[in-house]
Amino acid sequence: MLCVAVAPGVGAAADAPAGLPTVVVVTTGGTIAEKTDPTTGGAVPAVSGADLLAAVPGLAAVAKIEVVTYSNIDSSQMSPERWAGLSRAVGQALARPEVAGVVVTHGTDTMAEGSYFLDLTLPGDKPVVFTGAMNDASSPFPDGPGNLFNAVTQVCAPQAKNWGVTVTLNGYVNAARTVRKTQTTNVQTFESGEEGYLGYITGGKVTRFNDADNRKSLPLPETLPKVAFVSTFAGDDGSLVRHAVDDGATGLVVEGVGAGNVNEAVYGAITYALSKGVVTVISTRVPNGAVEPIYGDAGGGLTLQNHGCILAGDLDGQKARLLLMLGIGKFGPDAAKLKTLF
Repeated sequence: MLCVAVAPGVGAAADAPAGLPTVVVVTTGGTIAEKTDPTTGGAVPAVSGADLLAAVPGLAAVAKIEVVTYSNIDSSQMSPERWAGLSRAVGQALARPEVAGVVVTHGTDTMAEGSYFLDLTLPGDKPVVFTGAMNDASSPFPDGPGNLFNAVTQVCAPQAKNWGVTVTLNGYVNAARTVRKTQTTNVQTFESGEEGYLGYITGGKVTRFNDADNRKSLPLPETLPKVAFVSTFAGDDGSLVRHAVDDGATGLVVEGVGAGNVNEAVYGAITYALSKGVVTVISTRVPNGAVEPIYGDAGGGLTLQNHGCILAGDLDGQKARLLLMLGIGKFGPDAAKLKTLF
């Protein structure tokens, strides 16, 4: 169950330096808000938003901070429905004229997806920065405080405008659209592949490298449509695709191989999906490059496109699912209109 609570944070006291920008920190949980349980040896939620901010030296000299506690869960428990609520909470903060921007603390496991969902649903030029930690708060080397300091610094920097929603950890700024988690435990886990980083933060200074390209803006529907995601593999018999269709999916993202290809059995399952009116997008499991209509055999990208599939371009499958979900929410299962989003 979600909890939304608002409280003043570090730098919000009456004696805070005059003229500092106001930054709202929305906490959702994740490793940054966890400590190791001495009994089980596993990391569990244990740190409040206020305590999280109190552990960041020097933050009171950067901004006036307000804390909004949205949830305190591991990000493996996140969902589009939770992100929709998070988007509304962040949007309310951004609508206040005195707020310079928002920092969202979030678990790293699904941060790439969650940040992209908010990037799609939060128009405007005020910065929204997702950050978190790879080491929990009781670690000998917690990275959360430094990441949080950099995130607040980024929000306050004029060069951070018009980046949209970003993911900032270990000093690197990534666009929500392109960022991927690339390492399971290392602090240098978020990267943006061929597109590269947007910028870098060190010593309290933000250096801008690139602009955030190809941003989309879509409304939040009252109810999110059911969109399935299936990753194919050698010897795939297509049953997972067929099950997704029979289970009531309105849309489907199939993560193929190479430049967006599937085997004959999966191709047959995709034609079944299309015959049932299920909008189908083809992505690739390859981390760099784009889906291209090259091959004309059964299951080739060109054949799939000619049969009505939408090619995801360079957008990864998980994010293509979110874009398709919000697109169907706006246009319905209109493949021609949805194709313009990709």
